[in-house]
Order: sequence, then C-alpha cells, then structure tokens
Amino acid sequence: MYAIGVIPARLNSTRLPKKILHPIQGKPMVVHVYEQAKKATSLDDVIVAIDAEETADALKSFNVKTIMTSVDHVSGTDRIFEAVQNIETDIVVNIQGDEPSVDPALIDELVGQLENGPVQMATAAGKDMNPKKLTDVNTVKVLLDGDGYAVNFRREPVVAEAGGYYHHVGIYAYTKTALEKFTQLSPSENEQKLKLEQYRALDNDIPIKVILTDKVNKGIDTMDDLKQFEAQ
Repeated sequence: MYAIGVIPARLNSTRLPKKILHPIQGKPMVVHVYEQAKKATSLDDVIVAIDAEETADALKSFNVKTIMTSVDHVSGTDRIFEAVQNIETDIVVNIQGDEPSVDPALIDELVGQLENGPVQMATAAGKDMNPKKLTDVNTVKVLLDGDGYAVNFRREPVVAEAGGYYHHVGIYAYTKTALEKFTQLSPSENEQKLKLEQYRALDNDIPIKVILTDKVNKGIDTMDDLKQFEAQ
C-alpha cells in the first residue's frame, strides 16, 4: 500500500504566529518535523502543505517537498485533503507541524494499523496518564473500549480514579477514502460544542483505532514551549 505523510503548515497560527518557521538549531521548526517524518520507513513520500509564499521561500534551501494550499482552510485536515486529493495513495498520515520530535516509529505503527486490518482511521495516545493530566483542561483525554477504539475525547477534568483514559496525541492516519468522507461531512454537534474535531468521525460512525505509546511529545504552542524544547 502507498502511504503519504502530510504536514499541514499554516503560517499564521493563532497562539504563536509563524511558529513553523521559528529557527531551531539553524533550521525552521517544520524542517525538523519533515526530517523526522522522512525517517518513517512506512511512508513513500512526505509533503509539507503550506499556505504562503513566505513559507515557500523560507524552505527553499532545505530540500523540503512542499505543495501550496488555500489560506482559507479552517482545519489542518482540510488542508491535508487538498494536498492529496489528486495523488494516488492508499494511506494519508496527518503529522503536526509543531512537533519537531515526532517519533518515526509511531508513524510506522499507525500506518501498520491501516495496512493490516479493516481500520479506516487511527491515532495515538500516551500511557503516561496521571492525576495532574486527568484534571488539566489543556490535556486532551481519550477513553478506550476493550478493543482499543476511542469511545470519547474530552478536555474537561476527569476524576483521578477514572480508568481507561489516556493522553491523546495529535497525529492521525486515514485511508484516503475515510479522509475524503471526513472532509465532506459537516462539523458535528459534539465537535462544535467540545472544540474537538475527532467527534466528526465518531458521530458519523467512523471508528478511531488508538495505539498506545510510552511517550507523548508535546507540541509547541507558546514561546515557553519553544524555550523548553530548545533547552533540552
């Protein structure tokens, strides 16, 4: 099966504008993401889906494959589908542009879920849940059923004794057919109410398989996040 990794790279992100171009060790942040994704043996190609000439100019000298997409997309998922809609591929992996430490092995595991079974959509979650994360509104929590599929996602606090919840990781793999279906659906009531796009899938009977990982790499959303990453 043919698999493509796509990194949505909107220039003017809300919390930290132009963060994808912030230099880390002499390279824009999104270049680090691209180089990590290229290490995934399951991917036949990796593309950065950009929306500005400024981004294109900044990436020219780094041998990064880019595709220009509309500036009007409201989500990274829509941007990804535009990038691949005319490409023949079986699997598409949505790789966040603000996670320079994304694990190539995690990408491979997600692709494997779609290659080896009836799974249409897969994501990941960290096993390292603790009482602090359970009550942190900035930690998206996912509840799994006995077969490892998502039952619900939530930001609001969960009681510390709650079992079955894990720390959701913002990476997704889709069959191209499921991705197309997803982007053609209207936002669901739960998606709009809870501000979690995953509910568009759950509310429209697209099961989400969740693989568990020992470590969660935090995305970079603020200047403090950047400083912590650079200090590692």
